[in-house]
Amino acid sequence: MEMQQVRYFVTVAETLNFTRAAEQCNVTQPALTRAIKQLEFELGGDLIRREGRNSHLTDLGNKMLPMLRQCYDSALAAKTLAKAVAKGDVSALSVAVARSLSLELIMGALTEMYAAFPGIQLRLKRGGSAEIAGMLKSGEVDIALGGPLGDNWDRLESWPMFTESFDLIVGAKHALASRNAIDLDVELIRDEKFLLHSGAELTDYEMQRLGAAGVNVSSAHEVDSSKDMETLVDAGFGIGIVPRSAFRSGKLEHLSFEGIDVRRTIAVYSVAGRPRSREAAALLNLLRGADWSAICR
Repeated sequence: MEMQQVRYFVTVAETLNFTRAAEQCNVTQPALTRAIKQLEFELGGDLIRREGRNSHLTDLGNKMLPMLRQCYDSALAAKTLAKAVAKGDVSALSVAVARSLSLELIMGALTEMYAAFPGIQLRLKRGGSAEIAGMLKSGEVDIALGGPLGDNWDRLESWPMFTESFDLIVGAKHALASRNAIDLDVELIRDEKFLLHSGAELTDYEMQRLGAAGVNVSSAHEVDSSKDMETLVDAGFGIGIVPRSAFRSGKLEHLSFEGIDVRRTIAVYSVAGRPRSREAAALLNLLRGADWSAICR
């Protein structure tokens, strides 16, 4: 199926007149007729029935028209966008960010990049490590940010940004909200209910370390939305265990607990050998050159 055939069919369907359709398409009527016949052959049935000077769509034609019209409109939009990109009018940058990574951490770099390329179209995607690795491999995203991807693909490039520990978070009215690292011990949390963010993707070993620190991981709530985690912790459903840089809200109190010896390293990822746009290169350099010392611990 060629897009030219689709265009001819859509035009005939709108005009119900082969002569006017040929004029609108700037093609001879025999050429338009041949193209539609070829399309009918490929689809396995008549799309348009001619009865003297009148034409009308067949049942198959009526069923195919919405899909073929959408196909043609999408092709026109793609062509228009491609021309704009070639002229430098529009460019797109696709970035994948781990679900448990706060976007505020990279807003400085994003804002600086956006100021340099104000016409850019940003496509921001969220995902787990396996999803992010898949997006990088398929070319769906240009750059990704998150924890270890667990993928040994030899074309995967990574640059560590910072390593952070995990904190406890409680609502402002929780009994532990006024505690600090000095007087917070395992006995104070042993009977508490906990919430774990699935986006942090803790390993079995790390879960064991949490258990050793007094966290009852077997009965912990599991949440995959940062907003839901914040709401549940604020409502008193339990104590959250989260990366230090995450969940910085006035509703919640972060508690540093030395007994939780779990850490994660956040890196920026790209694909070796794949051409980078100016925008992707700029954002990558900004992220690599940023000062992350305030987060590292």
